[in-house]
Amino acid sequence: MELKFIGEKNQITENITVSDELFNRDYNEALVHQVITSYLSNARGATRAQKGRADVAKSTRKPWRQKGTGRARAGMASSPIWRGGGKIFPNSPDENYRKKLNKKMYRTGISVILSQLVRDERLIIINDFNVDTHKTKAFREKLIALGLDEVMLITNNVDENLYLSSRNMPHVSVVEVKNIDPVSLLKFEKILLTTEGLKNLEELLS
Repeated sequence: MELKFIGEKNQITENITVSDELFNRDYNEALVHQVITSYLSNARGATRAQKGRADVAKSTRKPWRQKGTGRARAGMASSPIWRGGGKIFPNSPDENYRKKLNKKMYRTGISVILSQLVRDERLIIINDFNVDTHKTKAFREKLIALGLDEVMLITNNVDENLYLSSRNMPHVSVVEVKNIDPVSLLKFEKILLTTEGLKNLEELLS
């Protein structure tokens, strides 16, 4: 298939041929959901530690006799149903949240997302995107010239000027092709992809 791309003078020029397998796939909601949940789960860290009934500092003595008091049966004060007792299913620092996803499924899921971005006219191909200074003003002026505000720029190489000029803009993200993720692709209003980044992306997902 062919997509229009923006040339050096910020004007739409000729069409560029792109891979159908990458940009012309049918939307698969179940696969996209699986890719996103897997990505988010693998990014989680087991940082919480809670105490079970064996860990709390409570006496193991039976509080009162089993029968004849008129009160409910109670075995020990560390019972999860008692105030100050242990948690029933406590979180552990050793907990593993990882969800395995095959490489082929992940690549296909990214391709499905990119294809949907093309259909929604949220993906913009640009010949190149560079700034000559580290000032945020220069980066913002280039975005204004393109009529963009909230954008994710995907390029082959993020140099120092690109990084420094974009880091203070809360609704802008600049990443290299190898660092793209499904959540960011769906999060941003527009995705700006350079032609060099496009070639690298096709190689990675082929």
